[in-house]
Amino acid sequence: MKLLGISGSLRRASYNTALLHAAAELAPNGTEFAIHGLHGLPLFDQDVEEQGDPAAVVALKEAIAAADALLLASPEYNGGITGVLKNAIDWASRKGTAREAAPLAGKRVCIIGASPGITGTVRAQDALRLVLRRAGAIVEPQGEVLVFQAHTKIAEGKLVDERTREALARHLQNFVAQVMRAS
Repeated sequence: MKLLGISGSLRRASYNTALLHAAAELAPNGTEFAIHGLHGLPLFDQDVEEQGDPAAVVALKEAIAAADALLLASPEYNGGITGVLKNAIDWASRKGTAREAAPLAGKRVCIIGASPGITGTVRAQDALRLVLRRAGAIVEPQGEVLVFQAHTKIAEGKLVDERTREALARHLQNFVAQVMRAS
């Protein structure tokens, strides 16, 4: 199974990107895990789209289309999802020039998130579920991975808290099993 991870943060020392790297280590056997960055993705603009998707958009859409499922790691900014992640969803919810369907249509998605706050990314994850459903994605209704006080659990770009690692591994195992059953 091919699982694609996307971080909603552009920051080099992002807790959410670190969470995706931990997910790559902890993914069940037989899972191909790739991470797709959002650097260089232009703001959605229908005028630009009508001229043809820019290369970064084509790469994003192709990566999503090739994956069996997505793992989105979302920070929480001002109680919501980041602009960069919303922008990526906006692009991926659109048909490409030679595509019958948008890459997100019918794609199974799992949401995780890390934040230095005490509630993790609960509000951002709720907002992200709504946006993804509107985009036609299937958001798995399993429990959440809300890594709160991430600065105490992630050090030098690595998830070091053992309880969080175990919870993430169980979560990934359940998600992959759900995707496999649905296939």
